[in-house]
This record gives sequence, structure tokens and C-alpha cells, in this order.
Amino acid sequence: MKFYAYILKSLSYGNYYYGSTNDLEKRINQHNNGQMKYTKGRRPWVLHYFEEFDTRSEAQKREYFFKSIEGYKYLKQANII
Repeated sequence: MKFYAYILKSLSYGNYYYGSTNDLEKRINQHNNGQMKYTKGRRPWVLHYFEEFDTRSEAQKREYFFKSIEGYKYLKQANII
């Protein structure tokens, strides 16, 4: 089983959402179907970027990194966001 750290982009607001999951397609559908509280009002969402990992722990660590100041700087410098 693979795990993913991902970044979604809101087509209506232009902001980003960072998360992790083991089923990327299902998770994006949950965001777009209004099943996730934070992203419900900012639909539709598109997959902007993702990284694949062998363990849930690695994917979660990467998600937390994306949410940190250092991660934000990295994403900006790499032209990911």
C-alpha cells in the first residue's frame, strides 16, 4: 500500500490545502463532495501536487512539513505553489 502527501488547489478561491492519505482519488472526491469541513466551502478542488511514500508516517511528516514555515519557503522556491 502506498501513502501520499498532497496539495489541492481551490479553483474558486485559489488557496491551497495540504493533506495525506492512502487513497488519493477517494480523498479528492471527499473534498469535492463536501465531506470535509474545512474544504467544503471552497470547492471545487484540483490535485496540484503530490508525493508518494511507503509508510503513513512518512506521508504525514511530509504533510506537516508542507504546513510549516520551512515547508512554505521550500514550496515557493521550488515553484510548486
